Amino acid sequence: MNPAQTARRIVAKTLRRLPAELRDAAAQLPVCLEDWPGDDLIADGLDPGILGLFVGAPRHQQDNEPGPPPQILLYLENILDECEEAGTTFEEEVRRTYLHELGHYLGLDEDALAERDLD
Repeated sequence: MNPAQTARRIVAKTLRRLPAELRDAAAQLPVCLEDWPGDDLIADGLDPGILGLFVGAPRHQQDNEPGPPPQILLYLENILDECEEAGTTFEEEVRRTYLHELGHYLGLDEDALAERDLD
């Protein structure tokens, strides 16, 4: 299994299953696949075991916020580790992590994501 190819397929499948109004917004958001978070992010306090990260301004704030363009980062080796620890499948973890980070792009906070079982 090539984790990056598999993750791209899972993200595309998840995107196709979103409601049309969310799908259109999500289709504009790049998804970058990396093995692990970079040393610079860890030095800034990011948990080295993080599964994914949304960077940039949420969709509703983009005109007001300078900074990096919005994107989702998925950390594949951490996701694979999570699968082993939690007894879940790679597809489940990629889908869940993608939807969690997409929720941040759409303006949801951690409490709202937890209400949707995406914590």
